[in-house]
Amino acid sequence: MASDPVTRMEVGGAQIAVRARKGTMPGVVWLGGYKSDMLGTKADALNQWAEKSGHAFLRHDYSGHGESGGEFKDGTISRWLAESLAVLRAFSEGPQIFVGSSMGAWIALRMAQELRKAGEGERIGALILLAPAPDFTRELVEPKLTDAQRKDLTEKGYFAEPSEYSDQPYMYTRALIEDGAQNLVMDRPIDTHCPVQIIQGVADPDVPFSHALKLASLMPSDDVTLSLVPEGDHRLSRPQDLELLIGAVESMIERIG
Repeated sequence: MASDPVTRMEVGGAQIAVRARKGTMPGVVWLGGYKSDMLGTKADALNQWAEKSGHAFLRHDYSGHGESGGEFKDGTISRWLAESLAVLRAFSEGPQIFVGSSMGAWIALRMAQELRKAGEGERIGALILLAPAPDFTRELVEPKLTDAQRKDLTEKGYFAEPSEYSDQPYMYTRALIEDGAQNLVMDRPIDTHCPVQIIQGVADPDVPFSHALKLASLMPSDDVTLSLVPEGDHRLSRPQDLELLIGAVESMIERIG
């Protein structure tokens, strides 16, 4: 497979690693999850598809993630949103299909809002949201906080817990949670003004499928498809999951291309 070499750009004092494959429009933009990187299974599958199909494909690591600089503990939704918008504007043109995984779905929804606010709504061709976790700080983390974790947030500014996906613990900072409250999207109806497909595993232990149902219900004026994967987990990285993802991208291209 032809390589898509790393390019770096400075955003907010951090060197952000970007891999940009040029090609046909509409392009595809990958937005990864919390503590994920752009070399994961789903992003790699999309890159292979892009090489074969000739479509443009753009991905980057948020600060504190993967090949990018910066400290993970300094990350917030606002910071990662700003980085994602900067990468989009610097490395792509024309309409894009935003593919957001887990937290990346939150970033994608916030990008859509900010682009429309800036008069750049034509950049948003479609959204594909995988195991979407918008507002996860408010909806999924805060309700489950233990007394010990609340104490850590107050006294240390963070708490950590083991991760099933990494040998490093997940860290949640007070700054992340407080900033998350300034970026909520599920506290009101959501207008993306573009087609949306949500793909959610019913067996997801991290983001319950009820969260995806709630998200879909908040998009009454948009063209929204919700695909529930009966045995799908949070990764959605099995061969059949990847096939569903690629099919969703190709379907969106046919509709908006």
